[in-house]
Amino acid sequence: MNSTSPAEQRPWAVLRQFVRPRPPVERCELCGLGLATEHPHLLESATRQLHCCCDACSILFSGQQEARFRRVPSRVESLDDFHLGDEQWEDLHLPINLAFFVRSTAAGRVLAYFPSPAGATESLLTLEAWEQLVRENAILGTMEPDVEALLVNRLGTSNEYYYVSIDECYKLVGLIRTHWRGLSGGTAAWAEIGQFFAGLKERSRPSSGGAPHARPEL
Repeated sequence: MNSTSPAEQRPWAVLRQFVRPRPPVERCELCGLGLATEHPHLLESATRQLHCCCDACSILFSGQQEARFRRVPSRVESLDDFHLGDEQWEDLHLPINLAFFVRSTAAGRVLAYFPSPAGATESLLTLEAWEQLVRENAILGTMEPDVEALLVNRLGTSNEYYYVSIDECYKLVGLIRTHWRGLSGGTAAWAEIGQFFAGLKERSRPSSGGAPHARPEL
């Protein structure tokens, strides 16, 4: 039986109002280890879902092409010398000036996606259009299937091209789904998109658009 009087309980009730609950810790979906804000991801081949993981679990699946999970490499490179003219872009028949391209093992070809309030939406991409891009930008021929992508931002006056890991693309998709309002998106959504690409540019390392940088040994 609680012998504390209501008057004695009142100060504790007031204090509890100012106690902030600890935010939930994100955990590795394989071993349960707590994760930092920035952490690796695994791609589940059958479902194309991304899974958060720790460094140790990520290394276990490095280079295993046929495994259930594929390690998503950490990669952000700006392609400053990328060749893609306005006419070539129009030939890709994308509804917006923002898209990413990934070589799909399941489809046996390169797929084009554009982020939308409904998620990542696939767009028609002809083989001829992609082959022309590869001829003019040799680095595209080195993209690791399913886990690396070409990310294109031609919004406004921007012409930005990045060679990135696929989780960066889905991070962009996620923030658009979260912040988009109405038909035009709203100020908050466009601010988030701008901040995303500003952060990507800050974190990126330059690439000439030719052969990729050597991957570090594990």
